[in-house]
Amino acid sequence: MGNRFICMTKKDVKENGSRSKRMGRSQRKLLAEEEFLHRQALSMALQQHQLSQRFEGSMSRRIGSTSSRRRNLVDDSFSNGKQAPEVLENIKTKKIILIHGEGFGAWCWYKTISLLEESGLLPTALDLTGSGIDLTDTNSVATLAGYSKPLIDYLQDLSEDEKVILVAHSSGGACISYALEHFPQKISKAIFVCATMVANGQRPFDVFAEELGSAELFIQESKFLIHGNGKDKPPTGFMFEKEQMKGLYFNQSPTKDSICSIHHEQSINKSLRLNHQAAELLPLRHHHSTATTDVALAMVSMRSTPLGPIMEKLSLSPENYGTGRRFYIQTLDDRALSPDVQEKLVRENPPEGVYKIKGSDHCPFFSKPQSLHKILVEIAQIP
Repeated sequence: MGNRFICMTKKDVKENGSRSKRMGRSQRKLLAEEEFLHRQALSMALQQHQLSQRFEGSMSRRIGSTSSRRRNLVDDSFSNGKQAPEVLENIKTKKIILIHGEGFGAWCWYKTISLLEESGLLPTALDLTGSGIDLTDTNSVATLAGYSKPLIDYLQDLSEDEKVILVAHSSGGACISYALEHFPQKISKAIFVCATMVANGQRPFDVFAEELGSAELFIQESKFLIHGNGKDKPPTGFMFEKEQMKGLYFNQSPTKDSICSIHHEQSINKSLRLNHQAAELLPLRHHHSTATTDVALAMVSMRSTPLGPIMEKLSLSPENYGTGRRFYIQTLDDRALSPDVQEKLVRENPPEGVYKIKGSDHCPFFSKPQSLHKILVEIAQIP
């Protein structure tokens, strides 16, 4: 099979030989394909994990030599090696802090990090508390302040006259809203990528209410809740099943109609945390990968989301949060946070600028990395 990954559809399996022989052959082939995809995704995740070991705490930051070549950005073909972003010389604020959304970690920004570095910018992706490679038990994260602590610690460590650009995905929007309220002087711009750009007194969960129902109903009836302190106690977190995640977050992925799946996530995640050198044994093929491998990476890397922070009402003041420069990036083929909901967010809580990515699902860093990058650079260059 070499470096090629083939994912059989149900129709392909149905048409292949007699029933008994077909089942045997298809099962063996499926197992082989799963193993290949499993290894490919793990290799990518381990590589990102190794890169993060050079830094303290839960901060994952990828550093590489910045290309000095000037190129034109044309499309979203991240792996063709022919188009790359233009190198920027005169941007006042070059530090860009990337904040992931629910279930994700710093690992999800790997394409964005690479593109921003090639443009001469200084991206840093953080793992929020209990996310990515941060080993905090998700069930113990009860507040937005606790969940946002890695971001708050980072901002506190900045020098007095230093500013950064914050970029947040999905529910991570609440974290940068919280940061805008408490550290407005440290934040040059705040960019919400199909994110929970909440208003004063609003909960991050309220943004998703149209898709998930009311908070009260979700807590009473959702089958995705986690009761980390016992069934008789209030829920502490939630995590969607794999098929739900693919449908909500990755609907632009070519894997959605296939019968391929990833198993043994717990053992994979354990290896991700403990076996720092395993990536040497699993060479990364096509690390600027297709959406297929991106989804596989997500399936072995996503963790449960603490419930407390997204159910917490934010207190945002006009003198702090209200003075921040906010920008919103809408994703127009989004099933987790519909375009209508995103439009409502910017209408009710108007930012300085609104940008749109056509054909993007809820994860533009995977489905439309070049388009996302182009917008981030455009916003960074605004005086």
